Amino acid sequence: MTTSLRLPAVAQSPPGRKHAWRERWVRFRNSLLGSPGFRAWATAFLPTRPIARRQARALFDLVAGFVYSQVLSACVSVGLFDLLAGPPQSIAALAPRLGLDEAATERLLKAAAALDLTESLGDGRYTLGPLGAALQGNPGIVAMIDHHAILYRDLADPVALLRREIDPELARFWAYATSPDPAAATPDSVRAYSALMAVSQTLVAQEILDAYPIGRHRRLLDIGGGEGAFLCAAAGRAARLQLVLFDLPAVVDRAIRRFAEAGLEGRAQIVGGNFLTDALPTGADIVSLVRVLHDHDDQAVLRVLRKAHDALPAGGVLLVAEPMSDTPGARPIGDAYFGFYL
Repeated sequence: MTTSLRLPAVAQSPPGRKHAWRERWVRFRNSLLGSPGFRAWATAFLPTRPIARRQARALFDLVAGFVYSQVLSACVSVGLFDLLAGPPQSIAALAPRLGLDEAATERLLKAAAALDLTESLGDGRYTLGPLGAALQGNPGIVAMIDHHAILYRDLADPVALLRREIDPELARFWAYATSPDPAAATPDSVRAYSALMAVSQTLVAQEILDAYPIGRHRRLLDIGGGEGAFLCAAAGRAARLQLVLFDLPAVVDRAIRRFAEAGLEGRAQIVGGNFLTDALPTGADIVSLVRVLHDHDDQAVLRVLRKAHDALPAGGVLLVAEPMSDTPGARPIGDAYFGFYL
């Protein structure tokens, strides 16, 4: 027995003029790009040769992207960037410190140099390249590179991941995402992800504080604030700002040490709870959600936003900082990277 599905009338209606024109153009463009004869002509024709080469390079970079990532991972794993942060080093000097023989050391250095991670000085010595120098001074990025080993294991079979035929290791790393009772998480179970969120928070905290004048407020409640990295950064921008941290009990225990080291015990209040089920502390005139909402489904997000609304006074401010899809100039980050990571 077979059945047929009748589409709604709106789905069968012809496309608008704008979309029809775009479809014709895309089909024409793709027919050209898919033609071996056209590609050969574009490569040989002087005015189009640079475009053809850029397209070929971009396509190859997609094919080789995982290898590039693994070169980067290898550099981080053996501590190459730290070793090259000082004077330039020769292959012979680096090899024993990396735990590699000289041939493998040379192979890694050349691969890293091709990716602008290292740079050859032409006399057998290497130093940091422009991207390696940026990485060496940014522990948050280095921590994320280390963390990506879990993501890569999940992506070994991306189709199985899409079909939900595997149990992602990454989901187990973010304990609160899979636990039926996140508030029951233990300090041991949250240690790894709390530390990662804290060190990677430096990547975004200063940009957020540059974009919004936090000094106009007197009391900041940071929901899901982990170890308090964002609150510490905010305290550095506003000397009179009072701080309130709300997160799972097992997580906020780790914030006590951070606030003490920063000399903020007298300005900071730490409250343990589950922001999906528990009431939030009141008294703050600004509430922040930094890299929190994108981890949750729509209904959970609505619940958090309602609780934030209830905790704020009239005229209070909700500050939201999240990675967004469809961001102009950053679509690969939102739709490709976070689309699969999450």
